[in-house]
Amino acid sequence: MNGRFIVIGLALFALVFGAALWWFQTRGYYHEVTGVTSVTVAGAAVPVSDYQGIDADTSPLKMRGCFRAEGLSGPEAPEAEPHIAPGWFECFDAGAITADLASGAATAVRAASNEPHGFDRIIAVYPDGRAFQWRQINRCGKAEFAGDPPPEGCRAPETD
Repeated sequence: MNGRFIVIGLALFALVFGAALWWFQTRGYYHEVTGVTSVTVAGAAVPVSDYQGIDADTSPLKMRGCFRAEGLSGPEAPEAEPHIAPGWFECFDAGAITADLASGAATAVRAASNEPHGFDRIIAVYPDGRAFQWRQINRCGKAEFAGDPPPEGCRAPETD
């Protein structure tokens, strides 16, 4: 038997598998979020416009949003660290947001704590009205996922 068929078969398998893996990692689980006219910040609804968002049911960390909001303020979030969004979601540039937070060109606001349990929703606010939101793991979530007891002020996780 000629080894050419085996090599061609393995190459085709690797190509198909690689394409499927790429698709599932960057697009497969995300869905677009539209029709958002307000975001909740510290329990108060804040009107927004031009909302573009993505989210996924597989992880709270996949949520990203870009929008405009005037006068958005709330409790500061000095530990804000935006996570990189998929390359096709062009409005959210985590590197630029991180740099702007560090330089003071943007302010991080904790919009919600433990939403869902172990995660905070953070919004980076710019003086010109641009705003970007994401979720990040908080100290309660870090302890829970490490298998440690909840730190002071954190409730125990809910069990099914």
